[in-house]
Amino acid sequence: MKLKSTLLATSAALLVVTGGMAYADAHATHPVTGEALASDQTFTYQDIDESPSIDPGMVEDVSGSAVARNLFEGLMNQDADGNLIPGVATDFEVSEDKLTYTFHLRDNAKWSNGEPVTAGDFVYAWRRVTDPVTASPYAWFMEITGISGVGPIMAGEAAPDTLGVEAPDDLTLVVHLDQPLPYFAQTVTHATMFPVPQAAIEAHGAEWTRPENIIGNGAYVLTEHVPQERMVMVRSETYWNNAATIIDTVERLIINDETQAFTRWQAGELDLVGVPTGQYLSLKEQYPDEIYSNPRLCTYYYAFNMREDAPEWLQDVRVRQALSLGFDRNVITEGILQAGQIPAYTFTPPTTAGFTVPEVEAAAMTQEERVAKAQALLAEAGYGADNPLTVDILYNTSEGHKSIAIAISQMWKENLGVEATIENMEWGTFLETRGSGQFEIARAGWCGDYNEASTFLDLYSSGSGYNDSGYVNAEVDALLAEAKTSPEAQALYTQVETIAAADAPIMPIYFYTSVGARTAALKGWPDNNVENNWYARDLYLVAE
Repeated sequence: MKLKSTLLATSAALLVVTGGMAYADAHATHPVTGEALASDQTFTYQDIDESPSIDPGMVEDVSGSAVARNLFEGLMNQDADGNLIPGVATDFEVSEDKLTYTFHLRDNAKWSNGEPVTAGDFVYAWRRVTDPVTASPYAWFMEITGISGVGPIMAGEAAPDTLGVEAPDDLTLVVHLDQPLPYFAQTVTHATMFPVPQAAIEAHGAEWTRPENIIGNGAYVLTEHVPQERMVMVRSETYWNNAATIIDTVERLIINDETQAFTRWQAGELDLVGVPTGQYLSLKEQYPDEIYSNPRLCTYYYAFNMREDAPEWLQDVRVRQALSLGFDRNVITEGILQAGQIPAYTFTPPTTAGFTVPEVEAAAMTQEERVAKAQALLAEAGYGADNPLTVDILYNTSEGHKSIAIAISQMWKENLGVEATIENMEWGTFLETRGSGQFEIARAGWCGDYNEASTFLDLYSSGSGYNDSGYVNAEVDALLAEAKTSPEAQALYTQVETIAAADAPIMPIYFYTSVGARTAALKGWPDNNVENNWYARDLYLVAE
């Protein structure tokens, strides 16, 4: 199987790369900066886990979305600072009532098979995601966009062709919203909104994303995929801006061991890797120009299972509050991670545009006060030395996640007498287990799909596909619905954060930073994009 995949990939790579000269062969220097370019423009990076899917309509994780951004392109892209820039669409217009968006598509956008990308491709893709038959894990994102008709379609009460999107001609896409949504244009940069090739999907079904079947419209085409091992993408000759693309080949390696990955980076085998947990400060001294830490639009937290069939103690808000109070977040951020992460007591990160993290009671306490209150809450709930609480923590395989789980369980035992067992699972199995509610406490991390507070707070909605806690609060649902169109959304978001902090459906732990090591030769990384949305076509390698 591995030999066959390699042979297929090699053949495909030759067909693509030999169709045009590699960028560095024709250009000795960068056209803007004047830097001398490396003759080999192969960018190799590490991911910890294999993504469940790279199909834009099915992708649900951060690393899978990064792959999708290289193989496909949406209506709009982001620049290095996170601002909207043209993608397949050159521009768009918004009606006076803010309910209709008209996107104008470029006439030179093509699929990797040479066929033109049309407005109809977007109509098909969006209807497909919304259709319950597709069973997309990210279908709920379409509802967040506010496109007319999404709700009834997802509920099976209307046909997918009633979705509020139309293609009056091949180069015009018209989108109708149920209500004005100030951040709608930001949502079209998300992988869920990318076009997909109808013919390939109908011909190959679930296997349409295999290298020998896939057709994309992005800057790269997939030539090799060995699950749990490697993925190779090469520059697409049909991409509309291929002439400006410098990186010729992108290699994604799945390396679950942080230390092994870093060792391979030190040996020059990779251009970009994560930094082993707890080693940022020492490695920053050793590699001051290569080790980096950037603010990130992400939150690390534990989800409590509040479903009806969950253990009784999980239904008790006093227990959930006690567990959230009963450990020191600074031990995690300063003792384990040590890379600028910020302790979190609410969900939405401070890097969110236009958002100020509200002050909640737990954040204003000293740690001694938190522990004292946690002890009192547990005692009130009936737990103590004579009736110790036992809990299970589930996390996806990673040394970093393991270190955090061990530290929290030890602090719970020391401070509260709580006995915790920890269990790890492979990423795909973990997502399925957590999503189906087969857990007590589960590790989670959420990165914004767009830069606005609702991308986090909507997970508190009872109808959210990623409300893994099974949290239901009618007041929260109403506030979130009102915030969609309110000019005072910030005040409503503050109320939601305050209510959720009291209800404790999740246990916020810290706000992320993007921490990694990259070779000094790698240039163009979007350090100022808090969503960490990177495009390989914007990167380049300079000569040593």
